[in-house]
Amino acid sequence: MSLLSDIRGPNDLKDLSQAELSQLCAELRTELIQTVSKTGGHLAPNLGVVELTVGAYRALNTPPDLMIFDVGHQSYVHKLLTGRHKDFHTLRTYGGLSGFPKISESEFDLYGTGHASDSLSVALGYVLAQQSAAANGTSEQSAAELPKSSHMVAMIGDGSLTGGMAWEALNHIGHTGANMTILLNDNEMSISPNVGALTSYLGRIRLDRRYWGKREFVQKQLERRGKPGKQLLDVGIRVRDSFKHLVVPGIIFEELGILYVGPINGHDIEQVETAVRMAKQIPEPVIIHAVTQKGRGYAPAETNPMLFHGIAAFDVETGKVKVNGDAAPSYTQVFGEALVREAEENPDIVAITAAMPQGTGLDIFSEHFADQPERFIDVGIAEGHAVGLASGLALGGKLPVVAIYSSFLQRAYDQIIGNVALQDTHVVFAIDRGGLVGEDGPTHHGVHDLSYLRSIPGMQILVPANEIELVDALHTALRLDGPVALRYPRGSGEGLTVPQQPSQWPYAQAVELKRAADKDVALLAVGRMVAVAQEACDLLAAEGIGASLANMRWVKPLDEDYVISVASTHRLIVTLEENTVCGGFGSGVMEALAAAGITTPLLQIGTPDAFSAQGTVSQLFAELGLDASSIAEKVQTRLQQEAATTEQRAKEERATSTETATAEPTPADPAANFAEKLQAKSAPPFTNPLSAGKSLD
Repeated sequence: MSLLSDIRGPNDLKDLSQAELSQLCAELRTELIQTVSKTGGHLAPNLGVVELTVGAYRALNTPPDLMIFDVGHQSYVHKLLTGRHKDFHTLRTYGGLSGFPKISESEFDLYGTGHASDSLSVALGYVLAQQSAAANGTSEQSAAELPKSSHMVAMIGDGSLTGGMAWEALNHIGHTGANMTILLNDNEMSISPNVGALTSYLGRIRLDRRYWGKREFVQKQLERRGKPGKQLLDVGIRVRDSFKHLVVPGIIFEELGILYVGPINGHDIEQVETAVRMAKQIPEPVIIHAVTQKGRGYAPAETNPMLFHGIAAFDVETGKVKVNGDAAPSYTQVFGEALVREAEENPDIVAITAAMPQGTGLDIFSEHFADQPERFIDVGIAEGHAVGLASGLALGGKLPVVAIYSSFLQRAYDQIIGNVALQDTHVVFAIDRGGLVGEDGPTHHGVHDLSYLRSIPGMQILVPANEIELVDALHTALRLDGPVALRYPRGSGEGLTVPQQPSQWPYAQAVELKRAADKDVALLAVGRMVAVAQEACDLLAAEGIGASLANMRWVKPLDEDYVISVASTHRLIVTLEENTVCGGFGSGVMEALAAAGITTPLLQIGTPDAFSAQGTVSQLFAELGLDASSIAEKVQTRLQQEAATTEQRAKEERATSTETATAEPTPADPAANFAEKLQAKSAPPFTNPLSAGKSLD
């Protein structure tokens, strides 16, 4: 009999026996493995938090108690325990369950996360909002009518805790003294039996309400006894603090004003439940340090937790990823290998990542230069610091290459402007996951970078169309001055053979791929949209529409001369980009045309001014109208509209001409007659005093 299928919400866990809880955890792991093996996703993190999530929910009354997850990599168990088991097979698929918490998906998803280190800030916001509501209610409602109180739990991993935003929140949480619990999921640190026993004992004392009552009582009595009592209290505090510094491992949290408990065994449901239940009773913030094993319960994930952190579809029996044998190397791999070749020639190149060496291809770099560790820097989840660090390295004579996902680089926008662009330092931004990323959905789609980078003075933006161009773009970026960004998509390249010797691009020059004899439309494309535009050209040609095509390569500076040239000879200009239409490449073309006073109609094609869903890239292209057939259809429709508008304008002009020819002579305009009279009067010819050698003084 399946227990998991009967779980409708977290409160259903409360009546389960220990044996049933063990069975449920086994069922949860089986469901996780079977589903993720088909859909791909974050398997190892979720296998590691099965008991942690179950234990925490057993201690809570949900609702009204609340739980928020950082990043969302460890939220699959939460989804299975909150009524989504029957739909779990749709995880990360088009129209299915999100791979991250999503407010619109469930009442239990309090926050639509996807990026690291923000859970504590959001959780504190919830707590302060509740406190404010309760305080405001006291003036109008009786105590019995106040909103039912709830307890907030925020689950955050040790990796996310390296992010600066998490520490900003911890500082504020300690300052406010908010009654909330932080569940620190540490899947790296092991538990030492001796230290664990001591800290477990100290933790039980600190969480015991009797201890809190006695401590507060003694403190108040000593304070009332005047100077002698105050002296005893000061001595007691110093002794207590020195003892904590000696034996309590979480003293840094204690100094911030947050009660530390742990480490505890995150795979012991009873320990977790007891710790969370007691933490609820403490009128101050509490952090529970739970140690877990990433990938627990599935041997391949335990052996290689990094691979199974975020994995594609795989074979359950062997743990091997199901790979298309004909798949070309990924853009990420091509970049990593190309950077190694460039760095062999230039010893000043330093590679920087923010906790994503494998995801950005810099693991290839770090392994190759293992004997020169100073050339590879992983700053952790600290994108702002990574960019600030890069600026300092550049000012110090190095050539930093910062490899970060497009959606994660958003977190360093201030540093890109203030530390890099304003200083005009030569920092190269290698922006991976530029464009639609597929199944990870709206939190990870990289469709804003062209817009947020294009507005920065001095920024140069290169967008290669394939893996050969990626290698050439990197080669070019390393030889420019000032800040440079090159962006490329997730996934496999086109299978082109990359030459060992890259080429340097001519500065700010487009490449014309096709010039149509009948100049009906000119397609100007960047990045992955170049190949799509080529297909659209063929479809248009089949309909008798002449379409020219250019790979623009440079988003900034734009090849304005080429844009003006084709706009002067074609009936319609179409821009194609895998970026929002707001402020991106198409907007740059529009600005260039406006500045030149050219009124050729412009059709901008890109992602809409909305957050795009999850699904395969091909599914999303079709939904958003970025596939070749949709583009061809849009072009045909726009050409028809323009032809109709032109015909209507011509009719109106002909009608106006006819009316003018048959109209009665209009009376003379007195003002015009007066002007004519002035012109008729004789006047001495004007002599320029300067040309006559005279001064105006």
